[in-house]
Amino acid sequence: MRELIFLKPVFTHNIWGGTRLHDEFGYDIEGSDIGECWGIAAHPNGDSTVEGGSYDGMKLSVLYQEHRELFGGIEGDKFPLLIKIIDAHDNLSIQVHPDDGYAGVHENGSLGKTECWYIMDCPENAKLVVGHNAASKDELESMIHEGRWDSFIRELPIANGDFIQIDPGTVHAITTGCLILETQQNSDITYRVYDYNRLTNGKPRELHVEQSIDVITVPAKSADDSLSHTAERNDSAADVLIENNFYKVFKISVKGSFEFEQSYPFLNVSVVEGSGSLDGHEIKKGTHLIVPAGYGSMSLEGDMTLIASTVSR
Repeated sequence: MRELIFLKPVFTHNIWGGTRLHDEFGYDIEGSDIGECWGIAAHPNGDSTVEGGSYDGMKLSVLYQEHRELFGGIEGDKFPLLIKIIDAHDNLSIQVHPDDGYAGVHENGSLGKTECWYIMDCPENAKLVVGHNAASKDELESMIHEGRWDSFIRELPIANGDFIQIDPGTVHAITTGCLILETQQNSDITYRVYDYNRLTNGKPRELHVEQSIDVITVPAKSADDSLSHTAERNDSAADVLIENNFYKVFKISVKGSFEFEQSYPFLNVSVVEGSGSLDGHEIKKGTHLIVPAGYGSMSLEGDMTLIASTVSR
């Protein structure tokens, strides 16, 4: 099908959210606590809506169920991926995600959550929490129960354009001032280990300490295996950032014009910087769309950066 599927995002209000999603992207959402833009989402907690074209007004979850041919006829009762932009006006909680096996048993059949981050913007000398310093499960438990957070968490220096893979079992947290494009399994299962003793409506947010201890990987994966620096290009190119069992993610740099062959079951596309056009359709920072199966060659023009993703085959 030669029709692009443009999507209207869903937004979340969060204790750590800010105003950048309104101010910087022009999204039609009010409030000073907007934490997440679910740009490509087909989840009960957030379901994007098709804007324009043959499927105007249809929810992505319904489109996936009723028109599986647009997604290459892939199997699975849930759209497999979820793409979001996260604006961390304040630190997010120290957290961890389960894998499919644990989530399936303990979270009512939910998928686990494997995810990755592309750093759209961050403060100078910024760091993210990725991993921990416990050498054994016993040390992990004592560090958490005794609240030795400074000793427990591992921080990695980051810069704009960095890319980080977060496997299930990885302790992680996005920090103040970071703007991130997240590609993840279609799941909303998060276990909070620590939340800086913050209050919501006068009460601390729920923690999930025992579940966290259950699923945290010990010892943590090395820092070098978690973070990679993406190329800053002066030419047009499509660089594969990662390919694993859940997704294949590309960084597409457009400097003038570029042709990209859409030969996958589907391609999620989010513009993370700049503006231009895709086969004559104007797109800009904050545009989210799906290029369906069988689309063929995509003609991109402009000066922009896109993050695209599909399922691994």
